[in-house]
Amino acid sequence: MDFSDTAAETEFRQTARAWIQGNAPTYLAAPLSGSGFGSTRTGDFDPIAEAKKWQKTKADAGWACIQWPKEYGGRGATPIESVIWSQEEGIYGKLSGTFIIGQGMCAPTMMAYAGEEAKLRYLPKLASGEEIWCQLFSEPHGGSDLAGLRTKAVKDGDTWVINGQKIWTSGAQHSDYGILITRTDSDVAKHRGLTMFFLDMKSDGVDIRPIKQANGDSGFNEGFFDNVRIPDAQRLGEVGDGWKVALTTLMNERLAIGGSIATGFPEIQALVSELVLANGPASSDQAVRSNLAMSCIMPPATNLPMLFSGPGISPLDNAEIALAPVFFNPALLAYQSANFDRTA
Repeated sequence: MDFSDTAAETEFRQTARAWIQGNAPTYLAAPLSGSGFGSTRTGDFDPIAEAKKWQKTKADAGWACIQWPKEYGGRGATPIESVIWSQEEGIYGKLSGTFIIGQGMCAPTMMAYAGEEAKLRYLPKLASGEEIWCQLFSEPHGGSDLAGLRTKAVKDGDTWVINGQKIWTSGAQHSDYGILITRTDSDVAKHRGLTMFFLDMKSDGVDIRPIKQANGDSGFNEGFFDNVRIPDAQRLGEVGDGWKVALTTLMNERLAIGGSIATGFPEIQALVSELVLANGPASSDQAVRSNLAMSCIMPPATNLPMLFSGPGISPLDNAEIALAPVFFNPALLAYQSANFDRTA
């Protein structure tokens, strides 16, 4: 397979590169270069403010969420153009971590299940970074059993009244909106009594409490919902179809996270250099080194997961979405191979 740019792709790459060179926040280059996997360092500058500033700059020029349709704030770009953009954006793409939940998980769910009026209202501001979204799924007593959730939604006229608790919600303290899965029927099988909504995080009755981590950060939150009222117009999917809607979110979550790891060999090498396995640094493990060498000679394939993304892909193609990051991301393969070899 030939991964070389076509003439049109070369022109697109040159256009993207020129724009980035003329507009990127170069004053953040040094701290961003030192950012590890899952972290965004901006030195003395506020990371949320800088992320929103760069995202809005991109959006104003048509470079935000470029594979999304134009009417939703994107550029209508092709999957390969999205890959090229990611390669050219380089370290500045780390600023997008603030929006990965909203753009990579909530947005595909909104595209699949929200009404057109809601899409036109919320997606452009999500793309531009003006509004941040979170995902309200996990609960204290549920563990990994999402379908065992207890947060209740009771219909009251044209609104739903929400009571319950969520936990481990990333970025909730910074979020303007969120998608929320609730139980609307306790008399049916647990997977069939769920309903999904999106809500304003500033609604009366929403109480978000950051969780202090051992490293001093507060990336996660617990949320309490006390008689929170959500209009029925903000329901995503049919009543009782929340599990189906949640699968769309969760499969896109795998793609968003897996597809965001490493855009080329330097990023893969940086990731591996930071990983520590049971027997020491990952970079010293023979299996990891072997996979790292493989990724070095096949760098164009590192962005193949992104080819599975975007509004052109059905949100119900869950098997393909789930497997894409695993089969096509060398960084994940390197890590998985080291652990599989050791436990086989």
